Amino acid sequence: MEQVGKEDEKITFNRYAFACSVVASMASIISGYDTGVMSGAMIFIKEDLGISDTQQEVLAGILNLCALVGSLAAGRTSDYIGRRYTIFMASVLFMIGAVLMGYGPNYAILMVGRCVCGVGVGFALMIAPVYSAEISSASSRGFLTSLPELCIGVGILVGYVSNYLLGKLALKLGWRLMLGVAGIPSVGLAFVILTMPESPRWLVMQGRLGNAKKVLLKVSNTTEEAELRFREIKVAVGLDENCNDEVVNANSTQKPHQGEGVWKELLVRPTPEVRWMLIAAVGIHFFEHATGIEAVMLYSPRIFKKAGVTSKDKLLLTTIGVGITKVTFLVISTFLLDKLGRRRLLQVSVGGMICALSLLGLSLTIVDHSKHQVFWALTLSIVATYAYVAFFNVGLGPVTWVYSSEIFPLRLRAQGASIGVAVNRTMNATVSMSFISIYKAITIGGTFFMFAGISKLAWVFFYFFLPETKGVPLEEMEMVFRKKSRGKNVATETDPKQEA
Repeated sequence: MEQVGKEDEKITFNRYAFACSVVASMASIISGYDTGVMSGAMIFIKEDLGISDTQQEVLAGILNLCALVGSLAAGRTSDYIGRRYTIFMASVLFMIGAVLMGYGPNYAILMVGRCVCGVGVGFALMIAPVYSAEISSASSRGFLTSLPELCIGVGILVGYVSNYLLGKLALKLGWRLMLGVAGIPSVGLAFVILTMPESPRWLVMQGRLGNAKKVLLKVSNTTEEAELRFREIKVAVGLDENCNDEVVNANSTQKPHQGEGVWKELLVRPTPEVRWMLIAAVGIHFFEHATGIEAVMLYSPRIFKKAGVTSKDKLLLTTIGVGITKVTFLVISTFLLDKLGRRRLLQVSVGGMICALSLLGLSLTIVDHSKHQVFWALTLSIVATYAYVAFFNVGLGPVTWVYSSEIFPLRLRAQGASIGVAVNRTMNATVSMSFISIYKAITIGGTFFMFAGISKLAWVFFYFFLPETKGVPLEEMEMVFRKKSRGKNVATETDPKQEA
């Protein structure tokens, strides 16, 4: 075990595991593109189809309501057909939805396509980080599991650039190409995903020990590490750690196919540590969107217009800046997750968000109450928006997906993660479908002061409820939360190197 630990210090991640995580995360690029491209496409859709503000809110938010359905279905689906084929299903749904939206002769067809894409988004958001977490070693799990969130950022940026470039085409053609072009990478992903290995943890749950060991040998840095991970997984599913059969009776493993048993263990009669895991997962997903990120990512052209940016080109260019900021700080976060840990990044991230949201609320309030353009307030609002996006994406954004995909025990992981994603999509839909109505009721500045207040609650929640998980093997997470449920300070007590 000491040898594995030393090996992990020299090699931060396995190249094959990295490649698998990248491919799995490609679904997240398409998911992010659907979010980013709609922010600019709505400007042209409103002009072409003549839809109202309420219809815009519904069009923006319906993706997340359907993603809620998709995420709940994805947990059970991935336990039945495997993690890999669940990603395949997500790519097929993206393709169908993109074709329908690209066709988009009217608002109704556009909504149907958006709904189909939404179910695909739910599948992708749930399964990509779970697959990455299950295929990576403890030392590189933060890096690899944050890749789906980074890819969402890349997709959003590509969507913004697409808005700017295709917005120059004829009105009826431009926005349809913006939405329909996502079908092309979806087809490619559907083929590439079939060349990937299945999650070794899912294979063990199916009793396919020989196949699982072959995958572990490829995704581990050393044979010793592969053997250690293999033994830990066998123990986690209820098998003898010394069992070396190629195939065992699947009934001898603690299979999560007994859906009612899993839901009962998660929601009806959870152990203290599982209850704490569920509180942590639901809480972090709730606050990710309750703090207002979707309002900024989806309605940034409207926010900048309120601040004083008027032309379409300048609005879309300023929005591209939001996407560049998001991707830049997501890249930074991928290298910090396994060095600084989840808790520290969360505390710095949310602290910065509170300051940025307060400044944004102040600057927009000044602009709103001024009869003439106040250049310094316009500049401050743009800087504060970028700062908010930067702080969010260096911590809260990626940590949410890493944390919720790694804390649940194997038998509960898929459906536990799906509950978190369902809460995430519910809050996303709530914010995206109510933002316009809220800022009309309490002013746009007041709305961002509200988000700053919610961010303060988030900081307190993260400080008291989320133990550190950096470097902890997946099979030892219950021990971490068992200590937390008994009131011990796991953040300072847990030393991954000592446990290794």
